[in-house]
Amino acid sequence: MLALAACGGGGSGGGSAGRIGAGNNGWTQGVFPPASDFQSLCVNPRTGINPATGLAYADRSGSRTDENNYLRSYSNDTYLWYREIVDRNPALYSTAEYFEGLKTSATTISGTPKDQYHFTQDSAEWYAQSQTGAAVGYGVQWALLSRSPPRQLLVAYTDPNTPASAAGLVRGTTILEIDGVDVANGSDTDTLNNGLSPAAAGESHQFRVRDPDGTERNINLTAQTVTSTPVQNVRTVATTSGNVGYMLFNDHIAPAEQGLIDAFTQLANDNVTDLVIDLRYNGGGFLYIASELAYMIAGNTATANRTFETMRFNDKHTARNPITGETITPMPFFNTSTAGQFLPALNLSRVFVLTGAGTCSASESVINGLRGIGIDVIQIGSRTCGKPYGFYPTDNCGTTYFTIQFRGENEQGFGDYADGFSPQNASIQTTVLPGCQVADDFSQPLGDINERRFAAALQYRENGSCPTPSSIGIPGLGKTFPGDYREDNLYLPKAPWREMRIVETN
Repeated sequence: MLALAACGGGGSGGGSAGRIGAGNNGWTQGVFPPASDFQSLCVNPRTGINPATGLAYADRSGSRTDENNYLRSYSNDTYLWYREIVDRNPALYSTAEYFEGLKTSATTISGTPKDQYHFTQDSAEWYAQSQTGAAVGYGVQWALLSRSPPRQLLVAYTDPNTPASAAGLVRGTTILEIDGVDVANGSDTDTLNNGLSPAAAGESHQFRVRDPDGTERNINLTAQTVTSTPVQNVRTVATTSGNVGYMLFNDHIAPAEQGLIDAFTQLANDNVTDLVIDLRYNGGGFLYIASELAYMIAGNTATANRTFETMRFNDKHTARNPITGETITPMPFFNTSTAGQFLPALNLSRVFVLTGAGTCSASESVINGLRGIGIDVIQIGSRTCGKPYGFYPTDNCGTTYFTIQFRGENEQGFGDYADGFSPQNASIQTTVLPGCQVADDFSQPLGDINERRFAAALQYRENGSCPTPSSIGIPGLGKTFPGDYREDNLYLPKAPWREMRIVETN
């Protein structure tokens, strides 16, 4: 994953880089055979058992054009903005390039591309990462305040029992060099990116770091298959007006379900009367996890027979889900786990959410779904990324394709937040929520009552006021931060699927 760029940015290669051959191979513009005519016709058919289904792979021998024809017809049938796809000859492109062209080029009101969420992943990797949280890496979430010189690279958080935590990396650690290349101004971006995103377990890189206390040191990080811990730092803060719960929630992945159950059970036992849930780095994931989370916040009385989210597909599919074939019905607030366990709940009428540019998709669904049933959502932080869209991951020939297929709407029919949610005093206002604009604070641990966003939530809860706006907090820089760095530039390198609203068919 490209994380850092050199001065001037940009890349090489034009639109014809993946173009192959000529001729139309029977292609007629605007005529779309059923996708099933081409499904599982593969250049390299797989054999054996598909771990996602427990059944034998259905792959058969086919061609690159077959694979492209499948994507062409499937996109025409299910893509949310299918009318905005330019129909191109599938025989003339590599499959990767052809899929990249099967999306809209339109922009939102703010000028942001309407579809920023079109990507693929190796199917075996997708299955492993989404079901277990396992991926090759160090167990650290990097935070880049700028990808171009002068760069600033920090640790946002680490997962426990990983190479990063074992090396003593903590929130606010500054990365100075990677394999001898200066992070701030170095031109060898390949070395920097390779060190940040190792390709294989066992790969080792040297880092020079500055700890929050100012100590500089060299460390070696060796990549391994790490399992993320999506729910962390669960705690209760006693105040004169009642106990306040806090949790850091980083990913809507399958293992998060038990972590959330344990966290809410703990907080219920602590008799919390308010909850601060930290979603600043939560890019999304499975929609059912978001529904369960919303239920555990609001409880049965507020959510019974209510709609968490309704999926709106393109105008070809107003009554039936084009992926499952079932009648489109609203997703409820799930009150049981996937194992049938009744979920704990705090029965709150309001919730405080800590947000940032990395708060996306399924995390925004939690906000939108709760607002739809009258739960007060108070936003502390900065504007969310704005992803009211989702998809069903679709495997074909060993690649899983992610293409926008629906927009999510709450019980009130609202889902128009493509430019994100923003606090009421934000300098740039989009879909406005009550709360305070507060910059991220890397100078304090997440969950510490002195961390600016958590402190602001406690202050707002106490008297409805917001702190004086400040710049991003960095260890060693005090209250002053170089003006060239703005929170809008904050970049959190993540796999694309961790920044979406995902629905599975099984």
